[in-house]
Amino acid sequence: MSNERLRIALTRSGHTAASLAEQLGTDPKTVERWVNKGRAPRLRNAHAAARALGVEVYHLWPTLNTRKTSSERIGSDLVSVHRQRSDVPTEKWRTMFAHAAESIDVMVYAALFLHEQISDWNDLLRSRARAGVRVRILIGDPACDAVRTRGEEEVFGHGIESRCRLAHLHYRPLLGMQGVDIAQHTTTLYNSVYRADDEMYVNTHIYGVNAYGNPLFHLYRKTDSGLFDAYAESVDAVWRTARPLQE
Repeated sequence: MSNERLRIALTRSGHTAASLAEQLGTDPKTVERWVNKGRAPRLRNAHAAARALGVEVYHLWPTLNTRKTSSERIGSDLVSVHRQRSDVPTEKWRTMFAHAAESIDVMVYAALFLHEQISDWNDLLRSRARAGVRVRILIGDPACDAVRTRGEEEVFGHGIESRCRLAHLHYRPLLGMQGVDIAQHTTTLYNSVYRADDEMYVNTHIYGVNAYGNPLFHLYRKTDSGLFDAYAESVDAVWRTARPLQE
């Protein structure tokens, strides 16, 4: 289906497909496809073309308005961005997990700060599990290549492997408790994920920087198939590859 609005705008502006393409720095055949086949350009080219023709971009390509709405919808899950994980007070972490009514997910390599800064962390998880909350903890296998590589990248050597082993020791008192599942994984973590119901912190990983110094996204689930769901699905994917932690 051709784009008659674009054809009319070209005629009224005095442009041809070739002259518009030259102004935009693209191929004339690309512009011809916009006109004759009704193809929608990339957003940057669409805005540039609309300015050159003196019309509103969404008049020429109404579907781009849908794209814009979709992008805004996906990003609506983002509440805030913190420059580094350590900027978030311990009490905020504790409060998020303490208010969980359905599920708690933690996907990390070690995240010892949970035990070090939340003195009753295991008790908090026990309490939530007894209240019917599903608790899943994913920690790194200290013997896996991914953990060793992360230690090398962060110039931390065997330190990360040791922290994974320490995390295992911290969580072992919870093994066998109904409602609490603890597993170890061997995947490369591009993000650590901390979820309580529809609230989540995502700790990004920058090459060579320890987790506490990396940016943190605070998400709240407001829409289907948004950022929150994308990270939640990554937890499910890693969980399927993990094996239960043994005594």
